[in-house]
Amino acid sequence: MVLEDITTTYQRPKYEEYGLYDFAISRMLYMDTEQNLINEQLSFILTKNVLFTFQDRYEDCLSPIRKRLEVGKGNIRIGGSSYLMYALMDIVIDEYFAVLGLWNENLDVIEDRLMDKPDKSIMFDTQIIKRNLITLRRVAWPERDKMNDILRSDSTLIDERTKVYLRDAYDHCIQVIDMVESLKEISASIIDMYLSIISNRMNEIMKVLTIISSIFIPLTFIAGIYGMNFSREDPVTGKILTKNMPELYQEHGYLYTMIGMGIIAVLQIIYFWRKGWFK
Repeated sequence: MVLEDITTTYQRPKYEEYGLYDFAISRMLYMDTEQNLINEQLSFILTKNVLFTFQDRYEDCLSPIRKRLEVGKGNIRIGGSSYLMYALMDIVIDEYFAVLGLWNENLDVIEDRLMDKPDKSIMFDTQIIKRNLITLRRVAWPERDKMNDILRSDSTLIDERTKVYLRDAYDHCIQVIDMVESLKEISASIIDMYLSIISNRMNEIMKVLTIISSIFIPLTFIAGIYGMNFSREDPVTGKILTKNMPELYQEHGYLYTMIGMGIIAVLQIIYFWRKGWFK
C-alpha cells in the first residue's frame, strides 16, 4: 500500500500509522522559471530515528531545510525525526504563502491594466490564476486535515514537543485557505468588471448606431417615396399625367427636398441632444 502511494504521484495529502512507522504525503507547489505552477508529491516514512523522503524531481522548495542541516544548529538537529518531518511540511506550507503572494501581486497588476486599457489578455491571465487557485485549494484542505490527524494521533513516533509546532503549521493551513478564498473573490470580481466594461463599450457602440439609424430612417423613407417609378407620360395615349409626383418636375424640386431632409435631420439631432443621448 505504501509503495503504491509513493510511486503513484497524484495522491492527496494524508497521514497514516503502520505501527513501526508512520506514512505521510504532502504536495509541493512552487513556480518554475517560466511562472508555471509545479505540483509535486513529497512522501514521508517516519521511524523512531530515521525519516525517509521521496520526490519526483530534484527541483523543490526545500533549500532552507538543507541549509539549516548544513549549519547543524537548532532544533532541526536535536528535535528528532518527527521534528524534521514537521520542518519539511512547514516549509512546504510556507511556499504556499510565497505562491499566493506572487498571484496577489499579479492580480494587482491586472487590476491596473483593467483600469488603464482593458483587453482580452486580462481575461486569459485572470483565468490562469483562478485555475491555479483551485489547484491550491484542492491541496490546502487535505493538508489541513492531515495536520489535524497528526495532532490527534497517539503515535509514539510523534514527539509531544513537535506537536506544539504542528499546531502552528495547522494554523498556517487555515490562513492559506482563507487567502485562497480571498484571491478567488478578487479574480472573480476582475472577470466580472472586465465583462461589465466590455458590455458598456458594446452598449455605447449600439447607442451610436441607433442614433445614426434613427436619423436616417425618415430620410430613407422620403428617398424611398421619391424613388418610385411613376411615369409622367401615358405610354399609350401620350397624355401628361400631372398628378404623378408633380413636385419632381418643379424647377427647384430637388433643392426643396434636400432642404427638407436636412431640416428633419437637424431637428432629430436637437431632440436626441436634449434627451441626453450624446452624453
